[in-house]
Amino acid sequence: MATKKQDGRQVVASNRKARHDYIIEDTWEAGIALMGTEVKALRMGRASLVDGYATFYRDELWLEGVHIPEYVQGTWTNHTPRRRRKLLLHRHQLDKIAAQLQGSGRTVVPLSLYFTDGRVKVEIATATGKKSYDKRHALRERQDRREAERAVFGRHRD
Repeated sequence: MATKKQDGRQVVASNRKARHDYIIEDTWEAGIALMGTEVKALRMGRASLVDGYATFYRDELWLEGVHIPEYVQGTWTNHTPRRRRKLLLHRHQLDKIAAQLQGSGRTVVPLSLYFTDGRVKVEIATATGKKSYDKRHALRERQDRREAERAVFGRHRD
């Protein structure tokens, strides 16, 4: 079973590490071309977006590095877990993404994989990689915010 339901979505996998490693600029919802055994494995709630990224190949956007494990009851028709999968977007969206990728240090990363109305969708984002000091700064801000909330509500440690 897919894990969470939010906003009519049944979230299968989310890439929380992407928001830590990248500065997210724009997001898009894309369809994804899958085999039948991949959809069945996703319905069981099994997928990993951690190493995923998207690249242009022959003027189309392809999702690579996403791990959808083989379907347990699958036979010889089973899929390869880390195969390249085509993302389904309109031409004007693809052109916009391609224009944004012209800058240095930019990439396309998957943020979440979910079901909407029985169809598998992937939320992708154009992103710029963070430096290690940016990551430390973000962690420090989050820690300071938590400490301030604890002080306000009187839940501090003694």
